[in-house]
Amino acid sequence: MKPLLIRGGTVVNADREFRADVLCEGGRITGVGTDLAAPAGCETLDASGQYVIPGGIDPHTHMQLPFMGTVTRDDFFSGTAAAMAGGTTTIIDFVIPDPQQPLMDAYRTWRGWAEKAAGDYSFHVAVTWWSDSVHRDMGTLVTEEGVNSFKHFMAYKNAIMCDDETLVNSFRRALELGAMPTVHAENGELVYLLQAEMKAKGILGPEGHPLSRPPAVEAEAAQRAIAIADVLNVPIYVVHVSCAESAAAIAAARARGQRVYGEVLAGHLVLDDSVYRNPSFEYAAGHVMSPPFRPKGHGDMLWRGLQAGSLHTTATDHCTFCAAQKAAGKDDFSKIPNGCGGVEERLAVVWDEGVNTGRLTPSEFVAITSANTAKLFNIYPQKGSVSVGADADIVVWDPAGTKTLSAKTQFSKGDFNIFEGRTVKGIPSHTISQGELVFVQGDLRAVQGKGRYIKRPAFGANFAATKLRAETLAPTAVKR
Repeated sequence: MKPLLIRGGTVVNADREFRADVLCEGGRITGVGTDLAAPAGCETLDASGQYVIPGGIDPHTHMQLPFMGTVTRDDFFSGTAAAMAGGTTTIIDFVIPDPQQPLMDAYRTWRGWAEKAAGDYSFHVAVTWWSDSVHRDMGTLVTEEGVNSFKHFMAYKNAIMCDDETLVNSFRRALELGAMPTVHAENGELVYLLQAEMKAKGILGPEGHPLSRPPAVEAEAAQRAIAIADVLNVPIYVVHVSCAESAAAIAAARARGQRVYGEVLAGHLVLDDSVYRNPSFEYAAGHVMSPPFRPKGHGDMLWRGLQAGSLHTTATDHCTFCAAQKAAGKDDFSKIPNGCGGVEERLAVVWDEGVNTGRLTPSEFVAITSANTAKLFNIYPQKGSVSVGADADIVVWDPAGTKTLSAKTQFSKGDFNIFEGRTVKGIPSHTISQGELVFVQGDLRAVQGKGRYIKRPAFGANFAATKLRAETLAPTAVKR
């Protein structure tokens, strides 16, 4: 592996930006400073007029996911390769066991699928049922496999939905292990009821999808999960916050001192529910995901949450299905496989709609696209920072570069793009993974199997603070 010297760019980290050269050797950053000397045999990259930022981390993807009777189009190779083309160098995907399936069995399956990944990857593991074996496997995953987060689906009744008992047991176990509970917040009972009601009214098309999952359904589940976490004194991370009501619930909890964190999808920031009223079934179905896109105005509230610091990360929920797969729900919207792409477009969309509009500074952009995720899941500054000792996962970002997003030009294997026709200003000119150029001005050089599994240590800073707070506020008996 040749050393790589990035010259003349403006380094942007979450805390500041400054002019500096960046030297990469052996897969790590070994120098950040002015006028760095180039080692023998070094490759040099001119970054003049561009930003040098940490590679993006997408904390929410689903590559090669078996779901609703089919499997997503992107596997771990095509999905991580597409991510690199968009400036994302690390993903955190999800192991989702079937009901009654041992967590370790599912984990081993996903690890096998992921061996073909081109970029670095890690896993959240979903808890879909509860037993002594789940309790035991959670411990093994944390202590031996470097898993420090567990996912809980509050939706998908009769499949992977957690009841409150499972939430309580799993949250308590996560607290013991120093692992972050995460939740997909939608009231599955209400969704199940509303789906039946929509179909009874003859609403069978994709427009029935958002009608069966209104904002209140998400807000109730978010509030319930937050309340359970509060009682148990465990930090909690709410995935794909899509509506003003959920964002408000998180902000209110944080204002009370609770350690609650919120994730927003790029799609929810820029799209609205009018997509489901399109007369084309293929177009409307192509946008079916959960939670759905919301009425106009909700996106603005999500932006405000990111600006205020009550929402913390951006993700994609990348889960690609083609038109033929979506057609399974042609006569019943509840059978449309839920999922959209976005891992390739996230950074450009967030930059264009965030930095270019004055909503975000470049440093705030870095925070919500990499650094905050790395901190919350305890891999900072190995990831999420352009600094000496960090992994050499770097994006040279051209703020003047433009691109029109389209399914026709995307590297993702899906045949649909929810951002179709959107022209963005601010794109990656080069992506560097493990110190090697993997994307060079449109030329994707991803190598199958090059990605590494990233272990994430338990007991991040959140847990030390939580423990101290619990000790400070510990209940005491009255002596009589």
